[in-house]
Amino acid sequence: MLFKLTFCLLATASAFVVPPVPNTGLSTTEMHAETTEKYNVFEDSKFVGNSDFRGKRFDFDPLNLAAAYPPFVPFFREAELRHGRTAMLAVLGFVATDFMRLPGEMYSFDSIPKTIDIHDALLKTGPMYQLLLWIGLWDVLVTAPSIKALGEGFREPGDFGWRWFAPESKEGFDVKRDAELKNGRLAMIAVGGIATQSIVTGHGFPYV
Repeated sequence: MLFKLTFCLLATASAFVVPPVPNTGLSTTEMHAETTEKYNVFEDSKFVGNSDFRGKRFDFDPLNLAAAYPPFVPFFREAELRHGRTAMLAVLGFVATDFMRLPGEMYSFDSIPKTIDIHDALLKTGPMYQLLLWIGLWDVLVTAPSIKALGEGFREPGDFGWRWFAPESKEGFDVKRDAELKNGRLAMIAVGGIATQSIVTGHGFPYV
């Protein structure tokens, strides 16, 4: 599939680029103890997303990572948004390629009948290596600087300044942010289910 490599590369890029830890003047042990006692990400107004699909409060951090590593919370949210956005594109790509393909014999239904086989087939013919190149360039030119800026407090997680249709009020904007997180989380589960069902059943959409 076309988006499988994209998903893996973005996950790898997000995992290996981390923001610097601010110099607080405290030792690691002292900072850990202080922040663990004081910081509660679910009470931080800068972050949304601690509600379930019914709109009820749902504080989910079973490993207590936010309280243990407060300086890294913006990076955690950045990684979640990147994975969610990639998964939403992956779901769209899985479904769309069951009905339409790019022009060219190598992309045709005769050459690749099932979407799940696209990834391996295009590795043999070359396009997946082009995808690797362009994603690698994106991560070098855009991802790395944006994560650095995030760690220095110059940008918010997931914010690339594309706000053409964003609500003007903070309340409205937070609603959209929350919706994006929920859709991204659902898509991350969905793309795993789609891939599994495609392999098990050998069928395209609706994968039964």
